[in-house]
Amino acid sequence: MLCLAWEILVTRNIILLRRSLTKDWQILGLWPLLKKVWEMISTLQDLKWIEMQIGWARSMSPGKFTHDKTRPGCFLKMIKNQPLTRAGCGKDVRHFEFEFVSSVIEYVAGGVLEVLPSQDSAAVDAFIQRCSLDPDALITVHPREKDNHFLHTCTIAKVPIKLKTFVELTMDVASASPRRYFFEVISYYATAPHEKERLQYFASPEGRDDLYQYNQKERRTVLEVLEDFPSVKMPFEWLVQLVPPLKTRAFSISSSPSAHPNQVHLTVDVVSWTTPFKRKRSGLCSMWLAKLHPEQSIYVPAWFRKGTLPLPPPSLPLILIGPGTGCAPFRGFVEERAIQSESNATAPVIFFFGCRNEENDFLYRDFWLSHSQEGGVLSEAKGGGFFVAFSRDQPQKVYVQHKMRENSRAIWKLLSKGAAVYVAGSSTKMPSDVLSAFEDIVSTEGGLSKESAVRWLRALEKAGSYHVEAWS
Repeated sequence: MLCLAWEILVTRNIILLRRSLTKDWQILGLWPLLKKVWEMISTLQDLKWIEMQIGWARSMSPGKFTHDKTRPGCFLKMIKNQPLTRAGCGKDVRHFEFEFVSSVIEYVAGGVLEVLPSQDSAAVDAFIQRCSLDPDALITVHPREKDNHFLHTCTIAKVPIKLKTFVELTMDVASASPRRYFFEVISYYATAPHEKERLQYFASPEGRDDLYQYNQKERRTVLEVLEDFPSVKMPFEWLVQLVPPLKTRAFSISSSPSAHPNQVHLTVDVVSWTTPFKRKRSGLCSMWLAKLHPEQSIYVPAWFRKGTLPLPPPSLPLILIGPGTGCAPFRGFVEERAIQSESNATAPVIFFFGCRNEENDFLYRDFWLSHSQEGGVLSEAKGGGFFVAFSRDQPQKVYVQHKMRENSRAIWKLLSKGAAVYVAGSSTKMPSDVLSAFEDIVSTEGGLSKESAVRWLRALEKAGSYHVEAWS
């Protein structure tokens, strides 16, 4: 409350200052400067209000948000939205650049940025209308049984908030699919007999397979399910508990703060697909970011956290494997090491990148090639190397593990010097295929049996020198 009172006091003083000094400042020619200062203060006040609303809403939500995930750590403004893939190639990967508009958060290359996406306003309005709710109603949300956690939450979350704001910030109404229990509960609130029967069937063991086809496989949203069963009239108290919580989305940071002060960069695959019934689906956060323009004054709530890829010291040789958007953290690593090399000697870096086609999705092509030139961080002159696997540019598929085996001697040379291994990218087959390639290389180049090579790599992992960051 002291903070709010202080904000009001500041606002009143600025208004008085503006009335009394505007004429004098215009005479002195300093009006543009004063106007800029007022706009900056106004922006900070807007951000403070947004931060408080997010904190109030998410601290009241039954969704299991950790205490440090209620209020944003900072706000970001997009300053660059650049496609990295050729239009029409079937993939859409973007390079996003953001600048801090609130407090500047210290981070390191290899870290993770979590973003709270904004939901489509039309979808939120449709959900509120479908559920016969009052968007302007001021609400507070409290648990019926106050255990210790909820008692603490309630002491800090009694500030009323608009129902629409609460839905926008905490309830994923048009992206996530509901769980089976959702269908069980709404069956009690269906008044049409055929709808009730269908919902009860979905919630039964016999209807599990059909529910999977209808719900999970088609990625139906809460809004779509409620529209498919129009007789359901569920109280908001139940909706608050059953609608999936709006979660933050995590992205590997693709920049070094040393190279880009006051900025953070992301490399994002804009997710979209077609369901078995030919319904177009897209990722909530990636599509929202892709539609933002630098000219818009949209403030992105964000949190920084440590990733699983610790920033290596400049004296440590590196073997990096990052196909596709797995290259993101290694862009930050290379930027960081390039700056370090300007004043000190740095250890060699080998990087294996992979994509489908050289012309379609060779992400950051110019960046990697420039650093692999004479004297660059990835150059052979410095003991490093840059190798690319284009999987679809020839009849036979070529992946990063194939390029690794082709360059097994260079890899073993760095491993023998104590190099650390970093692997990032898809969590499907890639990490295991890369590990299998390392086992073959250690066995062949090191003259070890396959079993000894496996133990050698396990020892490397236990020593904290084999890192994997994979995502689905």
